[in-house]
Amino acid sequence: MTDPQATNSPRVAPPPGASRASGSPDPDSLFDEVAAVADAVLFEGYLLYPYRATAQKNRLRWQFGVLTPETDAGEPTRNRMECLLEPGRDGATQLHVRLRCLQLQARSPLTPDGTPVPELAVDGKRHLRFEEGVPRHVDAVLDLRAVLREEVTVTILLPGTRETEEIRDAAGAVAGLLQRKCWPVTARLVVSATDIPGPYLVHRLRLDIVNDGDCAPGAPREEVLRTSLIAAHTLIAARPGTFLSLTDPPRWAEPATEECVNEHTWPVLAGPAERSDLVLSSPIILADHPQLAPESTINLFDGLENDEILTLRTLVLTDEEKAEARSTDPRAAGIIDAVDAMPPEIMERLHGAIRSMRPAAAASDIPTIDTGGAAFGADSPADRPPEVLPWWDPAQDAAVDPDTDTTMVGDVPVAKGSRVVLHPGRGGDIQDRFLDGMRATVQAVVHDVDGRVHVAVSVDGDPGAEMQLAHGRFRYFHPDELEALR
Repeated sequence: MTDPQATNSPRVAPPPGASRASGSPDPDSLFDEVAAVADAVLFEGYLLYPYRATAQKNRLRWQFGVLTPETDAGEPTRNRMECLLEPGRDGATQLHVRLRCLQLQARSPLTPDGTPVPELAVDGKRHLRFEEGVPRHVDAVLDLRAVLREEVTVTILLPGTRETEEIRDAAGAVAGLLQRKCWPVTARLVVSATDIPGPYLVHRLRLDIVNDGDCAPGAPREEVLRTSLIAAHTLIAARPGTFLSLTDPPRWAEPATEECVNEHTWPVLAGPAERSDLVLSSPIILADHPQLAPESTINLFDGLENDEILTLRTLVLTDEEKAEARSTDPRAAGIIDAVDAMPPEIMERLHGAIRSMRPAAAASDIPTIDTGGAAFGADSPADRPPEVLPWWDPAQDAAVDPDTDTTMVGDVPVAKGSRVVLHPGRGGDIQDRFLDGMRATVQAVVHDVDGRVHVAVSVDGDPGAEMQLAHGRFRYFHPDELEALR
């Protein structure tokens, strides 16, 4: 129930129904297969390129999964996760719950007499004032039968800490101090479960994370964050048990799935695709069984970005900019060093991989056109060999035109300018599900290389639609995900 990686571990009050029976699996081994993805969630947006404290995008930090004390600032003080769980046949299911977050740690340079300063330079090395994040996690093992009887509360205290480090110059004299300070964070994890009526044995599991800290009214955000849980997320393993996907549930579970309430967090099945006993509930919306790309070897603090672009941009930083990044944060220094040392073969891997490619077609299956005829200006058909028609060049195929093509939605033909209602399918992007029932305008009807039809739309009333149209960015749906407005 402590964080072995932290010098000052959080304290946890043992709740009713909690257990650590002999022979219980080690929590780390339970979550090994999702650790890399959970770390990406923990540090998402932690420090953005160009990784310098002076960069505008790093002036307002800590954007995801922040749970603050009760304030008038409008940021959430709690989150709620609900999902569906089929317990083991004998009902003796244990829930292994791990709450993970960052605790803010203020780093301040001081003069030798202890006076705070924004920056301290010693022998050409800069020491900047900055806010670091200390990873914390809390483990609890709960008996599902106890949770079904009554809600179980796990009280959490992330302790305050203060450490001072001497900064010495080349001669060994104390040239300054570096102080790191954390403020206490108090919170609770509330776990409950209820039966779902029907012929199947399934429970609705609920986890609430609540920040119980105090904060002065009107306090600035930088002060509020000192007693906040940052990037808060949970990992849950059921032994034995099976979690049901909220994105693509079995048909019989759809009504119960739609009644699940998730606020400021979203649960997905985690680990390899064959596992269904593990859930990651994240403040960032993910698909079931999220995985990091094997080509990604460096944590760039932005799992939604293109590693190649960030790596190339980091490489072209000036020596002065890299020095500032190294002085900003030890993790930023690690990124700079890793990018500078990246070998060419790793860089080449970042250029892209298409995992959905089907096997290449045989040569006889590739359509060809005869470019040697008189229509192409040749004196004799024998003068030129047949040329393969480039499928990737729309200019070569006048049979398709996104601006004029139509497709059938039910019994109604739709084309550019048609009005439709969106009904995204369950197997697609979970973010598309938020658009269910919204009206949209068709901007193009396009065909992919496999012969499938996609309808590009802009959502009516979207304040960003004008900018997206200017850049040719649309949302794409299959015709069977649309309802035509006559």
